[in-house]
Amino acid sequence: MVQQKSIELSVSSSRQGSARALGVASVVMLAISLVLVFAVAPRAQVEAGGDVQRIFYFHLASALIGFGAWIVTAVAGIQYLRRRDLKHDRLALASAEIGVVFIAMVLLSGMLWARPVWNTFWTWDFKLTLSALQFLMYVAYLMLRAGIEDPNRRARFAAVYGVVGALTVPLNFLVSRVLQSVHPAVYGPSVNATQQGGFGVATEMTLILVFCLATFTVLYFYLLRERLALQERADALNARRAELLSQ
Repeated sequence: MVQQKSIELSVSSSRQGSARALGVASVVMLAISLVLVFAVAPRAQVEAGGDVQRIFYFHLASALIGFGAWIVTAVAGIQYLRRRDLKHDRLALASAEIGVVFIAMVLLSGMLWARPVWNTFWTWDFKLTLSALQFLMYVAYLMLRAGIEDPNRRARFAAVYGVVGALTVPLNFLVSRVLQSVHPAVYGPSVNATQQGGFGVATEMTLILVFCLATFTVLYFYLLRERLALQERADALNARRAELLSQ
């Protein structure tokens, strides 16, 4: 028994150490990203927003992580439906909660960028509307979970919803490439007259963009680990409470 507790403490200490390392790395990388974006990145042309265009680095990185979080939620949901293991449901929930924050950042940063470029904070372009719908679907996913008490039933309904919601990710990716949109395609082919395809970011901007994406990826995994640890403790507490009530 003493040896088992010693092993558990060692594992817990190792997890805390790796989580702390991820947290420190995300803070350091975020600081470097701010320096790169505001002090190193070239100023965009006036029609692209000038200095306001620097929001782009965080805007795109947030979008990719938000979309990735939806995919993780869907894959975790599929795994739950296959194995009926609530650990997959915990992963789906944690990823969705983090994803809603990143998609909110996408919408807010996009509006701040749009105001000086399009002379309006919002336009009901199909791509923008779809992004807003994705945010609302994230919120609805969390509301659905909050409305169902039985853990297994909640996990089952949420898993199906998560898979359906993830279908908006490829749709959002493709829409500006097959439909006329005020929102440019950052890379790949586009039907917009001003874009001929290829990578829509200057070479000197690409490395900064990649670093910002890496920063947000590390931040996502740090938040995911912390949220999973919190949910595991909450589930253990609920199980212990139910055990005591049954005695």
